[in-house]
Amino acid sequence: MEFILEHTDPSGARAGRIITDHGEIETPIFMPVGTVGSVKAVWPRELIADIQADIILGNTYHLYLRPGTEVLEAAGGLHPFMNWNGPILTDSGGYQVFSLSDRRKLTEEGATFQSHIDGSYHQFTPENVVDIQRSIGSDIMMVLDECPPGDATETYAAESNELTVRWAERCKKQFDATDGLYGHRQALFGIVQGVVYPEIRRRSARQLIDLDFPGYAIGGLSVGEPAEQMYAMVDVVAPILPPQKPRYLMGVGTPANLIENVHRGIDMFDCVMPTRNGRNGMMFTTEGVMNIKNAKWKTDFSPVDPGMDRYVSGEFSKAYARHLIVAGEILGMQLASIQNLAFYLWLMREARQAILEDRFASFKREILPRIDRRL
Repeated sequence: MEFILEHTDPSGARAGRIITDHGEIETPIFMPVGTVGSVKAVWPRELIADIQADIILGNTYHLYLRPGTEVLEAAGGLHPFMNWNGPILTDSGGYQVFSLSDRRKLTEEGATFQSHIDGSYHQFTPENVVDIQRSIGSDIMMVLDECPPGDATETYAAESNELTVRWAERCKKQFDATDGLYGHRQALFGIVQGVVYPEIRRRSARQLIDLDFPGYAIGGLSVGEPAEQMYAMVDVVAPILPPQKPRYLMGVGTPANLIENVHRGIDMFDCVMPTRNGRNGMMFTTEGVMNIKNAKWKTDFSPVDPGMDRYVSGEFSKAYARHLIVAGEILGMQLASIQNLAFYLWLMREARQAILEDRFASFKREILPRIDRRL
């Protein structure tokens, strides 16, 4: 993997390119989440034609449990298995260690957890998480980390971070000692942790920089803490991270969250919100956010998003989208998911252009009130 920092706006926002063997990724970028090898309700061809996604995300925990590494290896990796030829990033399963806290046990060796599918027990170690991601064949892999809860004490956060750093070192050793299975290069990112404690965040970032990863993620945010605390932690970490390497804020977030963090020098984002909320009737548009189930849209025959009429959402009216969602039709879930993802990617492209033209601050002032209002 190669990262080219093309331009930094006076505000601190960055535009760059990540070059992988499966294609280039223009940053800032939002990555649609395809947890189990599928972006829910969206065909791979729609990710290209309608959403214009450069990269998608898969999850090591879920892909390990189902379909399993034997199936993925027999298929030649996740790319051919799901018919996606672009770059893929895989999370390590660390977030599931956090979210399934009643089903797991942490030790120095790794995380033992109980499958949410059949109750069977498994162990993730720094070494086998790298091996699993070799089997998946993702272009960007993540180290195994612990994601502490947002209300963790400072003492717990410090101990958790030290464990995460030790795991990161073991992951890197395993990565360096092994080769990919499918003939393309893979990269391994470190993950900065530390909850909402500035000094722990700084220490985590510096420890991981010493391990010299090709990219760095900021994890453990957007897990229940106020948005202002998230921004404060990004303000602490981003200036420490090497400018010549990509910065990935994990699991974030709303359109406003993305713009605020692009302003803080973040290059990469992912979140289930566009698809999960879309399936439940929340649609993000260039004019604001709407609950398409509201009765006010029942006889509104204007396009779902007039500002994006070149996308599939321009082909259907608000009234029809409402009808589909209220009726529980699968097409409604597809339409909302495509609209939301296309909007997120449109927003990142608009931000990138503003950065390249040194006008990101004015772009932010203009766009935030529009995209954050409720229609």
